[in-house]
Amino acid sequence: MELLDKINSPEDLRKLSVDKLPKVVAEVREYLINTVAKIGGHFGSSLGCADITVALHYVFNTPKDKLVWDTGHQTYGHKVLTGRREKLANIRQYGGISGFLKRSESPYDAFGAGHASTAISAALGMAVARDLKGEKNKVVAVVSDGCMTGGESYEGLQNAGMLQSDLLVVLNDNQMFISHRVGALGVFLTKLLTLGAVRGARESVAKFLARFKFWGASIMRFAKRARVLLFPGMLFEEMGFAYFGPVDGHDVVRLVEVLRHIKEIKGPVLLHCVTKKGKGYAPAEADAIKWHGPGKFDPATGEFAKSAAAKPQPPSYTAVFAKAIAKESERDPRVVGITAAMPEGTGMDAMRERFPRRFFDVGLAEPHAVTFAGGLACEGYRPVVAIYSTFLQRAYDQIEHDICLQKLPVVLALDRAGLVGEDGPTHHGVFDYSYLRMLPHLTVMAPADENELQHMLRTALTIDGPSSVRYPRGASVGVAMDPEPKALPVGKGVRLKDGKDVTLVAIGSRVHPALEAARELEDIGISAGVLNMRFVKPLDTELLKEACAKTPRLVTVEDNVLEGGFGSAVLEAMDELGLKAEVLRLGLPDHFVEHGAPALLYDMVGLSAPKIYQRVAEWMGKSAAKKTAPAPAASPS
Repeated sequence: MELLDKINSPEDLRKLSVDKLPKVVAEVREYLINTVAKIGGHFGSSLGCADITVALHYVFNTPKDKLVWDTGHQTYGHKVLTGRREKLANIRQYGGISGFLKRSESPYDAFGAGHASTAISAALGMAVARDLKGEKNKVVAVVSDGCMTGGESYEGLQNAGMLQSDLLVVLNDNQMFISHRVGALGVFLTKLLTLGAVRGARESVAKFLARFKFWGASIMRFAKRARVLLFPGMLFEEMGFAYFGPVDGHDVVRLVEVLRHIKEIKGPVLLHCVTKKGKGYAPAEADAIKWHGPGKFDPATGEFAKSAAAKPQPPSYTAVFAKAIAKESERDPRVVGITAAMPEGTGMDAMRERFPRRFFDVGLAEPHAVTFAGGLACEGYRPVVAIYSTFLQRAYDQIEHDICLQKLPVVLALDRAGLVGEDGPTHHGVFDYSYLRMLPHLTVMAPADENELQHMLRTALTIDGPSSVRYPRGASVGVAMDPEPKALPVGKGVRLKDGKDVTLVAIGSRVHPALEAARELEDIGISAGVLNMRFVKPLDTELLKEACAKTPRLVTVEDNVLEGGFGSAVLEAMDELGLKAEVLRLGLPDHFVEHGAPALLYDMVGLSAPKIYQRVAEWMGKSAAKKTAPAPAASPS
C-alpha cells in the first residue's frame, strides 16, 4: 500500500495533500477487503463509510476533536487509520481487537458502542462537558445503519437543538441498514435524494413563503408546516439544526471542502451524506444484506469459504425458530411476528415471506416493538417479538410496564442468548434470566435443544399471559425433531439421568454439556443425576424436592450471570421450601466476558462439558484425572 503503509495515525494522514485522499480511500477499501476475507467480520458498512472516515480524520484534529460513532459496524476504516492497521487481522478473535468501539482500546474511540442510536446523546454530553470546561475542541457524531430509526437518536437531536452547543451530526445515509431500511424516515431520506438541486428548491420555498408574512402569525404557522413539506431538510432545522445536504458521501475531496466550511459554524449542524453500503466491492454492492457481516471469502470471486466440517452441521437455532414460527402462523391466524431491524438474524424473514401482512419490522426501535406488540395483544392477536437477548434490554421498561403489568399474551423470543462469540460483551445475551424472572406474570423458559425450542414456542402461544423463550446462537444439538410441536406442562422439568451423589440442575444450552459431564463423572466414581429444568419461572419445585431427597449435593448450571440468575432462583426456592443440600452454582462471573469463539469462551468461564466435569469433581474432593479403565460399577447405567 503506497500511502496506507505510511499512515500510523490521523496526524500522518493530515500531512498529505487533499489530492492524495482518493488514493488513501481506495487503499483503505482494498485493505479491508483483503483482511476481512481471511477472518470474516462487519464489512459492507465500513466499505461504504471509507470516504467519510478519511475526510473526518483529515479535517478534524482527532483525538482532541471527538468522533463518536454509532454501533461500530462502520468503523473498520477508522481502526485502520488510528494505529490498528496490523491488528485488524485479529479483529473479533480472542485476544484481538474488538469489532466495535472500545474506549480502553484506543484514545480515538471516544465512546464505546455496540448497540445503536447512542452517538448523538453521547456526543452532546461531550459537547456540553467541553462548554462547561471552557475548551474549544469539536465533537462529531457519525450516525448510520438505521440508527435514526431508534428513538434515542431523536431524544438526542431535540435536546441538542434546545441546548445549541456546537455539535456536528454526520448522517451516513447508506440507503440500508442491517436489512432493508423501513419506516417513515426511509421514505423521507429517499425523498431528499429525488429533490435534485436542493439549495435552489430551498430558495424558491423561501420566496414563496415570504408572500404570506403580512397575514400574521396564524398563516406563518401554516407556512412553517408547508416549508417542512416542501423542503424535507427543514425537519432537522425545525429541531434547531443547520442542515446541509444531501452530499455525495463517496467524494472525499468534496467532503473535505464541506467539512472545512461547516466546521466553523456555531451551534448544532447536521450533514447528510449519501453512500452505498459495500462501496468498492461489487458483490457487496449487489447484496448488502448478505455482505453486512460475512464469514471468510475469496476476495477475487466473492465466494464464501466452505466449512471444513467432516459431517453436515445441524440447523441453527435461528433456522429452527424460523420454521417453528412459520408453522405456528399457518396454524393460528392470530399469530403476528415482530422484529427490530433483524428479520434475517432472528429468522423472522421466513414469516415475512409467507405471511407478509402479519409481519412487522419496526426498525431499531426495541421499546416500540414491545409496546406495539402489547397493542396487538389487546385486540386479540398473539404477537411474537423476536429480538436478540442483548437488544431486548433496551425495552425493559416496556416489558414491565406495558406487557407484564397488564398480563398481555406477548411472546418474547430471545435469539443469541448466552455467549455469542466474536461480537463480544456488547452482544453476549447473559443477563435475561436475571432481568426477566423478577417480573410478575412472566413465564421464563429455555430449551435444551432444537426439539424443545419448537415445543416451547407452541407452549408460549398457549399461555394466557406474557412469556419468554431464549435460545443460543449457532448450530443446534442435532437431536431428532418431533413431527409436530406440542405444548409442554408449564413449570415442569424432566429428569434425564439418575444419580446418588450429586444432581446437576441445568437449564437451556447448558443441559447437554451437563449431561455429558455427568457421564464422565461416573468414570471417577461420582454418581451424578441430571435435571433439565426447562423453566426458570415458574420453577419446578417438586422436581427440586425430589433431587434434594435423592442426593445431598446440587450443582446449578446456566449460561447467565450468577447474580440473580437461575441458580439464585434455585437457592431462593430451597430456602422458601426448607430444602437441605449443598449447592454449587456454575454460571457466568461478575464481569463482562470478552470476544472470542463461543466454545473457547464457554471453556474459559468453566461452562463447557470438560470444565463442568472438572469443577464438580474438585468440589466433591475427587481427582479430575479420569481412570484409564473405569470399574464396571462406575459405568453409566
